[in-house]
Amino acid sequence: MNESEHRRGGCLCGAVRFRIAGPMRGIVACHCGQCRRWVGNVAAFSACAPAQLTFERADGLAWFASSARARRGFCRQCGTALFWEPVGGQRIAVAAGALDRPSGLALVAHVYTDDKADWTEIAAGARQFAGSMGEEARV
Repeated sequence: MNESEHRRGGCLCGAVRFRIAGPMRGIVACHCGQCRRWVGNVAAFSACAPAQLTFERADGLAWFASSARARRGFCRQCGTALFWEPVGGQRIAVAAGALDRPSGLALVAHVYTDDKADWTEIAAGARQFAGSMGEEARV
């Protein structure tokens, strides 16, 4: 998929539909305790600049301030986890599972591996970080 193409996605029930114009970061699997509780497993996210994200439908979109540093967007009707946005950040993380196929994206890293569930095995291939990727997470 090239940069001029648009990716689309949405929640399970359709009350949130969005479009992303331009490049997105590769998919990062987050193993932190908050993400694990939020999605019930490892959370997989890509990311884009906030200006790239537009909504075709957002009547189901709700936000939860999950910490002092970030909020999480989800569908209030079906519960689909959709976004993670750092306060004052330059990017918005988009749940990879919410993107329509084909996404054209690939898994590039695992973060917060020191906090992974005891039943999780991480396959070799993608980079691994004990905590955050830091500046490498930027789009």
